[in-house]
Amino acid sequence: MNNASSALKVAAGIFLTIALITIVVILFISAQEATKTAQNNFSDIQTELSQASFTVYDGTSISGSQVTNALRKFRDKDQFGILVKTGKNRGGQWYGNSLYIGNVADDKYGSVVDINNRVGDLRNTMIESSDEYVNPSGKFKASIIKDRSNVVRGLVFEQ
Repeated sequence: MNNASSALKVAAGIFLTIALITIVVILFISAQEATKTAQNNFSDIQTELSQASFTVYDGTSISGSQVTNALRKFRDKDQFGILVKTGKNRGGQWYGNSLYIGNVADDKYGSVVDINNRVGDLRNTMIESSDEYVNPSGKFKASIIKDRSNVVRGLVFEQ
């Protein structure tokens, strides 16, 4: 009787241990799925926030002083370019990186022409005799350039 009782206690202990391990594994798998979902949601929010600073330039009309502020703010951003077209310089001048623009359907649209070649001198936007001069009270139409991955790669300001 003593042996049967001990055997039942051992069997019950083993059964409870297996049940506990099973519960822990199920909880761990559920937690992993919840963590993956949370990471994806966080990544989406992070992308939205990083792109939010450009929404003010999407199809809006801004002043020349806002153009020069944008140049100062974004000129050192990696893989990013700003094209400013003025009344004197209809072809425009790139600041930062030059980007491929033209046909939106082109695979290269919005990509950097040469990542190692940064162009444009911000000082020229302050010199009235320069073709690159940005009149602080002038009006510019602003637009954004996105690459094929829907990441903002540049801004265009056209007077």
